[in-house]
Amino acid sequence: MAAIDPLALARLRDEETRQSTTFNLATRGKTIDLPRGKRVIVAEGTGPGYIANLWMTFPGWFWQHWNPPAPISQTILKTLIVRIYWDGAAQPAVECPAADFFGLGLCEAANFASQCFGLSSGGFFCKFPMPFRRDFRIILENTDEKIDTCVFMNVLHQHAPIPDDAGYFHAQFHTGRNPGPEPVLVSEFQGRGHFAGLTLAMQGEDRGYMSHLEAPEYIYIDDDWETPRITGTGLEDYFLGGWYFREGVFAGPHHGVPAKDALNASIAMYRIHDRDAVHFKKRFKMAFVNPWAPERLKPFSWSSCAFAYLDTPEGQNPPLPNRAQLLCWYRMKNTDHQSIP
Repeated sequence: MAAIDPLALARLRDEETRQSTTFNLATRGKTIDLPRGKRVIVAEGTGPGYIANLWMTFPGWFWQHWNPPAPISQTILKTLIVRIYWDGAAQPAVECPAADFFGLGLCEAANFASQCFGLSSGGFFCKFPMPFRRDFRIILENTDEKIDTCVFMNVLHQHAPIPDDAGYFHAQFHTGRNPGPEPVLVSEFQGRGHFAGLTLAMQGEDRGYMSHLEAPEYIYIDDDWETPRITGTGLEDYFLGGWYFREGVFAGPHHGVPAKDALNASIAMYRIHDRDAVHFKKRFKMAFVNPWAPERLKPFSWSSCAFAYLDTPEGQNPPLPNRAQLLCWYRMKNTDHQSIP
């Protein structure tokens, strides 16, 4: 195990710091408009280098005192899509609703800060290091049916040679409604790399139902594709909690529960893998599988964002669901939107 460098923050590095921002020096405008149905390039850069910090915010999910008639719905957290491309790849390595990418898949704003992402009282941030060798491009898409928004974004990137063994950052989104006993597939990657973490939000159709948390992780690696190489003892156990997170919400550097409402049968969780990253040489798959008898289980909805570093810049995301499928929840708080058929 490599030793921790106590002087890491003090060491001078031969890097050049740059920033991509939505601020326009000529007009002094701070934002880029993102109307309904549009995609907009919000940041670009050339390499070699790595993104060290990504911060953004946007209105629409709260009352705007400067624009009182504007529609309000936290669904915009789910219908605003983040895409990031590395080195001219045709497919984005990151393709995910903002809510899930920043750990808030329930569409419920909640302040929390982990080591790598969170919501800082209105500002969304991501600090996963994201290497690029030639260039990067960040595109946002507004798929909301009612809300036009605008985006504030600052992306700080450090420019320096990138080691050959540095992987490309990927974020893979999955979602769905589950009748109860079906496995919950949260990630599947091809190639060489390592699994770096997961955000997962879940909600039971019946209020007070949390038995989807009984499902341990099944992790399949390389040639261990029929029988999982790694299994756990429960879903909340994978997120390093216990007893359905008995003591409620918390935020740690590598794991946490930003939101939990047992009566509403909803929960949002995250875990970041650092020294406990799961390594693979050819392929990786992870699902949560409930061991209970099917007749004991009830329907629930879920959405996830899996993080990994791979040896390719090409994205491996499944097709992005339509808007109705993105808004999979049976009940949504703090919004006029109450249910999706």
